[in-house]
Amino acid sequence: MKNVTIQTDYITLGQFLKLTDCISTGGQAKGFLQDVPIRVNGEEENRRGKKLVAGDVVLVQGHGEFRVERA
Repeated sequence: MKNVTIQTDYITLGQFLKLTDCISTGGQAKGFLQDVPIRVNGEEENRRGKKLVAGDVVLVQGHGEFRVERA
């Protein structure tokens, strides 16, 4: 599991995907979320605006598992 550190209280799923290099631009988020299964804390998620906070675990199929941490 890879740790992803954020400086703010939360990060949206779309921003998170860009930060973790799952996508290269924010504009790719919508299509990526439709095509690739993503689980947040064990539940399927496909909203790019979903707020992720410290402690959340995100599983992106084909890219790995990540834990959100607060700096």
